[in-house]
Amino acid sequence: MFWLKIIKDFIKILREGQTSRQIAGGFALGSIIGLSPMFTLQGILVWLMILVLDVNLSAALLSLTLFSLAAFLIDPLFHLLGYTLLVQVDALRGIWTSLYNAPIAPLTRFNNTVVLGSFVFALVSSLPVYFGMKHFVVAYRTHVGAKIEKWKIYQALKKSALVKWYLRIRDFGG
Repeated sequence: MFWLKIIKDFIKILREGQTSRQIAGGFALGSIIGLSPMFTLQGILVWLMILVLDVNLSAALLSLTLFSLAAFLIDPLFHLLGYTLLVQVDALRGIWTSLYNAPIAPLTRFNNTVVLGSFVFALVSSLPVYFGMKHFVVAYRTHVGAKIEKWKIYQALKKSALVKWYLRIRDFGG
């Protein structure tokens, strides 16, 4: 039920509520956590950014879920990217050595090819995710949302006794 509430809140926010910038920001930060391991130093920093910045939490949690599912499918790409950055680029070898010997840097787990590759991929893809989601929210609010509300199935569901009963029970608690 928790995830259904997040999706319901997200659809409600798409209609009205926060700005497209706030929704897209939450979605982009959630994609970073979803694509890379969240229990690393950089994952904790992104969580703090979600909590401190004025972004949409529902969008971040939905994005985290969607991108976590996709991350399993593209793990081989993450490994290839991380391996290339750790082993094959000689110019970066000194940076990795000094980072690994630094006191707090091993908490990033950048010595793991999948962790490094997924984080770099997440950072690079977060900009297209942000701008794509921002465009989607604006398009939904101007074009798609009004069309969906005109659909007969939408109006029939909205007027059904089951939906009215659900709304009464949902709003009963306050």
